[in-house]
Amino acid sequence: MATLLVLCRFVHFIVVLLMFGAWVFRPWLLGAAPQPMLDRQLLRITRGLAGTALASGVIWLGLITASMAGSWPAALELSTVQQVLGKTFFGQVWTWHLLLNLLLVIVLIKPWPALRPPLLALLLATLAPVGHGAMLDGLSGQLLILNQVVHLACVGAWLGGLLLLVLILRQSPRPALEPILRRFSGVGYGLVAGLLVTGLINVRVLTGQLWPTPLFSGFALILLIKVMLVLGMLALALLNRLRLDRCEQRPGSLKASVMVEWLLGICAVAAVSLLGTLPPMVLAD
Repeated sequence: MATLLVLCRFVHFIVVLLMFGAWVFRPWLLGAAPQPMLDRQLLRITRGLAGTALASGVIWLGLITASMAGSWPAALELSTVQQVLGKTFFGQVWTWHLLLNLLLVIVLIKPWPALRPPLLALLLATLAPVGHGAMLDGLSGQLLILNQVVHLACVGAWLGGLLLLVLILRQSPRPALEPILRRFSGVGYGLVAGLLVTGLINVRVLTGQLWPTPLFSGFALILLIKVMLVLGMLALALLNRLRLDRCEQRPGSLKASVMVEWLLGICAVAAVSLLGTLPPMVLAD
């Protein structure tokens, strides 16, 4: 069941992050002018991702309920599900999260584009209290959740922006690449800074250290893998930044580089999904 939970967390996190980031970057990279082919493709992908998010969210609830109840038959009883949703912090947050997810599916079917970005932002924000974000009480807990919201927003913007770049690079004919990449790189510096600061705050608060120990086991090892993947993404981003002037002459290599950067980000989210199920190594007083 633990493996299924990690897999479910990964699927749910990645689809929510991608949806949020792609819709955040759409007006920033391409402006308000409609791009019929790209917009149709993005909407079609988002509808699939939203459906996947809803399905994985329900399965996640089932896995948590089964874990609390001790068995699958008990988890399928309505009274058990009601108790988890109404009596636990996870259940109360997840009720709102699933309702927002359902509303998003409806909004993506209807011609209500103005509602999509705020719903995606709320859907992302309700992921923050799930996992280590709920470990602390009172003001400290609220600040940790807020820090996690900022962290997730930075991750989502980066990964979703890369997805949008992949779609742009696949267009034929495509818009001029240099101004798009310059805008993406400009925001990227802020995203990297946000990731680093909020990530360090998370580690410090959860473990009591600047870096958990022992380094090559458990929580610390998975965290190290995540950091190495993010550094790989950053190295590719800097390489593309240095070669911006020649981007129009090398669309093939640029697309490959963006794809590798995107895949590294997906692997980093997989590491985070595992991290959320592991106990951080908090120092004893």
